Amino acid sequence: MKKIYPDAKAALDGLLRDDMLIAAGGFGLCGIPELLIDAIVESGVKGLTFASNNAGVDHFGLGKLLDTHQIKKMMSSYVGENDEFMRQYLSGELEIEFNPQGTLAERMRAGGAGIPGFYTKTGVGTVIAEGKEEKQFPTGPNGKMEAYIMEEGIFADLSIVKAWKADETGNAIFRKTARNFNPPAAMCGKVCVLEVEEIVPTGSIDPDLIHLPGIYVHRLIQGEHEKRIEQRTVRTTEGA
Repeated sequence: MKKIYPDAKAALDGLLRDDMLIAAGGFGLCGIPELLIDAIVESGVKGLTFASNNAGVDHFGLGKLLDTHQIKKMMSSYVGENDEFMRQYLSGELEIEFNPQGTLAERMRAGGAGIPGFYTKTGVGTVIAEGKEEKQFPTGPNGKMEAYIMEEGIFADLSIVKAWKADETGNAIFRKTARNFNPPAAMCGKVCVLEVEEIVPTGSIDPDLIHLPGIYVHRLIQGEHEKRIEQRTVRTTEGA
């Protein structure tokens, strides 16, 4: 099965439609599938729901899809770096389903493992628990009963993720913190499209170093990526 495509537009051909659920890797601007995001912007599909830790920043990453109003709902953890995100939410243009970061990652992982739901203590007694099933479980050596809430696994129509390097079958390596949400996001999609900085021959990656097995990857592209600094902080010149 050929997995390598010439560019992002070709890799997404036949996969996009209005009102679909897309899982996207990345944290801020670290490890985001920017080439695939640009191709989705160009496609013009709308009414999208994205499961992603955040929505990039203004005018970059998923922020581009907010600018074009192609996203109707975000399933996210952190939204504080995007003014347009906040504006659309506060004006009622954008629906948000807030998730604690660990819960969001586990929802993706669970979906990839075929697990429809799981219980967690995170969010008990907060607005996160509203409308969710609560159950008591014995915890600790004394069997004390404690409350847990049920969270549902995420089963996305499409996953878009970014890795550092992959072989021709899609076995991938992520570089340092750019791994973040990418592996669980890749797992939970019916189809996973991966963009990388380098494609190497099959068998050239040590199996013990592989972070994402190629069995999860259906389509693969290589491209140039812009390495932006999300928050540029500089020291004031003394005496200036």
